[in-house]
Amino acid sequence: MSFYIGREASKLWKRICAETTTEINLLLENWKYILGGLICQYIHGLAARGVHYFHHPGPILQDTGFFLLPELGQDRAYVSESVFTFVFLSFFLWTFHPFIFKSKKIYTVLIWCRVLAFLVACQILRIITFYSTILPGPNYHCREGSRRATLPRPDNLFEVLLIIPRGVLYGCGDLIFSSHMIFSLVFVRTYQKYGTRRFIKQCAWLVVVVQSLLIIASRKHYTVDVVVAWYTVNLVVFFVDHKLPG
Repeated sequence: MSFYIGREASKLWKRICAETTTEINLLLENWKYILGGLICQYIHGLAARGVHYFHHPGPILQDTGFFLLPELGQDRAYVSESVFTFVFLSFFLWTFHPFIFKSKKIYTVLIWCRVLAFLVACQILRIITFYSTILPGPNYHCREGSRRATLPRPDNLFEVLLIIPRGVLYGCGDLIFSSHMIFSLVFVRTYQKYGTRRFIKQCAWLVVVVQSLLIIASRKHYTVDVVVAWYTVNLVVFFVDHKLPG
């Protein structure tokens, strides 16, 4: 028994070493794309923070989703974030599965190059959209009477360029279209193409549908923000994917 465990551990270690060598070589070839994608994530964060300075709270707009879905309330606002965190972590871990498992269909570096390309294309459209029309946010901290509804004028440039997690969670004005839906749909579509388990694919789509409803029920976005994300992200991924090699 101990001999079998030792032999399997040796195979696993060799597989990890071989995969690491391959991925490092791919990273050396594609680091510019990875770095560019990460820089664009930061720029997207800056844009979302910037629009918060221009946000003015106002009456919540009439929304079909708000009428149909019961409001979760502030105490349960964490539910949609928990679902998103589950989707994000699951996909992130899956992209590294070639280091452990034999069933290899992807390279981690290349898959993240594609994912970042999808994200950047969607986020460019998102920035253009939410700066075009700044809607009064439906989230609790964006409503009239909340001190977080509008950011005070920054004292210096560093304050503008610094992005903190709390600021991301309590942003206002960056509504159309939902950033959470961008990430989730990009992840699910990527797994749909490169994943191997049909059951997981079906569950993934179901989870994204549930997340869509939870986002609306949590009043984090208007229904239009989620609906626009559904068709925009799918179209962007479809066209960008056909332009990329492989």
